[in-house]
Amino acid sequence: MVDTPGLIRVIWWMTLFHPLHADTYCMKLETQESPVTNLILNWRKMELSWESSMNFSEYTCAVSTDKTSIQKKVESAPCHFPKEVKLPLHNGAVFTIEVPNTNISKSCAFCPGGMPGTAITNFSCVIYSVSLMNCTWHAGRDAPGDTQYFLYWQNSGEEEERECELYVKDENGRHTGCQFQNVMIKDTTTYFMVNGSSKDSLIRFHDEYIELYTIERLTPPLNVTASCTGYPQGCIIEWQEPLTSHVENKNCFQYEINIQNKDEPKEEKMDPPVRVRNYRYEFQNFNVKKIYILKIRARGKHCFVNSNWGEWSEPIEFGQGKDDFISVILVLIALGTISVTLLQSFLCKRYCSFKRICSPIPQPRDKFNILTDEDTQKEYVNLPKKGSTEDIIMVEEMT
Repeated sequence: MVDTPGLIRVIWWMTLFHPLHADTYCMKLETQESPVTNLILNWRKMELSWESSMNFSEYTCAVSTDKTSIQKKVESAPCHFPKEVKLPLHNGAVFTIEVPNTNISKSCAFCPGGMPGTAITNFSCVIYSVSLMNCTWHAGRDAPGDTQYFLYWQNSGEEEERECELYVKDENGRHTGCQFQNVMIKDTTTYFMVNGSSKDSLIRFHDEYIELYTIERLTPPLNVTASCTGYPQGCIIEWQEPLTSHVENKNCFQYEINIQNKDEPKEEKMDPPVRVRNYRYEFQNFNVKKIYILKIRARGKHCFVNSNWGEWSEPIEFGQGKDDFISVILVLIALGTISVTLLQSFLCKRYCSFKRICSPIPQPRDKFNILTDEDTQKEYVNLPKKGSTEDIIMVEEMT
């Protein structure tokens, strides 16, 4: 069976707080009769209208929250509070219409519906890579498990509210963020609102006004170069401004230059950074025998540019370094020696006889090892005899 009262409450809530429906009747705070009646608040446009049974030349309209109070004088309804006020209403507000120099006034309270603790928390956005934006949030601590959140945003008062086109979801399929593409940073305040829905409870909305340039994370400076000429000129360091979608004035940036000696221990690399406003820096302490590491980052200065430091450029090295120079010379000498030796060996094997080039050296006579007569005789006796024919004649005496 359908819970009719509950269904009516849900329909009333969706009608009241859906981004496309902005008119809200304020809750009356006093009961006395007044010529000023029917206060209606368009909280998307921060516009308060009313009816009056008497003609007055001037009205004072005011809005008060727990953090601020603003007044404005108008000649007739409606009263429009400028967007520069940046007055979020998720914590409620009190609107008042007064007639100057009289006791006539009318007040009403804007009370956001929904159960406490169901609105999102930790809402934050960041713009990176010139035109990409990420917004994230956490679910309310008391939000039911089936709560689903939806983000709407309005980049300027002339544009219509738009819902997020690409949600980021957690493991349960709940929206916890939004990704934007082709975001254009303008000099106006952007309005964000995240509401929610659930079958078990009314979900309170959360809204914020943000100047987009304040959440842009600047890209590194471009085309960083270092040209060194030695003594006494030193090194000339040059670069270009970071990419942005809305800054045309090159003088809107301040730069921080970090130069460290590569050969020094890390604990000694604490040279204070140099900050400049132009696109060229002369490094006077250059030592031709050392190698340096250079990186640069930027931030906004006196313009609609984020005043927080952006990303560092990729480190580049410049300088020669004495150790590397000596090593190169030694390597070249060694290679030359090896090459000459190999060439000489090849030529000798190809065109020369080793014995002719390297004839044996005669040794001196060793007096301690002279042969004796016996040894000589033995050698003589043992010499091979020449072959010959010997005739033997026998003589016998005859008697």
